[in-house]
Amino acid sequence: MTNPATPLPSSLISRYHGWRATSFQENKAWYARLAEGGQHPRTMIISCCDSRVHATTIFGADTGDFFIHRNIANLVPPYAPNEDYHGTSAAVEYAVTALGVTNLIVMGHSLCGGIQGCHDMCSGKAPELEKKTSFVGRWMDILRPTYEKVAKEGGTDEEQVKRLEHEGILTSIENLMSFPFVSERVNAEELALHAVILDISDGTLEQFDQSSNSFNPI
Repeated sequence: MTNPATPLPSSLISRYHGWRATSFQENKAWYARLAEGGQHPRTMIISCCDSRVHATTIFGADTGDFFIHRNIANLVPPYAPNEDYHGTSAAVEYAVTALGVTNLIVMGHSLCGGIQGCHDMCSGKAPELEKKTSFVGRWMDILRPTYEKVAKEGGTDEEQVKRLEHEGILTSIENLMSFPFVSERVNAEELALHAVILDISDGTLEQFDQSSNSFNPI
């Protein structure tokens, strides 16, 4: 079978040349340092694939600052060492044990399509996601128990989805603690876990506060 890969669109090639001629040239020494000395990020961010969520822009980060992993609905599955493929778990393992990050942020966001899909699937409105062949549906199964908790609390679908966006982040934090190499470092105060959510419409960033058991604006 012939490899189906084709050249990049001209618009992206033009953007690349613009970056190469400006940002790269202006910071050439820094890029050389990163190449020679390797990466040493102190923070890992797990965020959604959503194109409207750009962690490096939000935090004003430079190249080399963050180790970033993106997936549908910024989820972390429970610790499950087996022969399946575990992209997110592998990223967490590498960041914590190899890079030695000291901060791990799970960043959710408003109007998340994955969270909406989870709610629709679990409430019977999206039977296509229940199919075994749906990668999105099987990934969102991570949040099925969380959906059931949210649904029991009642409210409109919109209210439930909003709560699920917040509760999903906390579920990922709980799942992170099921990884032995994460919990050991958290308990030793060598690693801090953070839960934040971005409102993409007004740019508000909220973080979870244990003392109030709620998300509060930063």
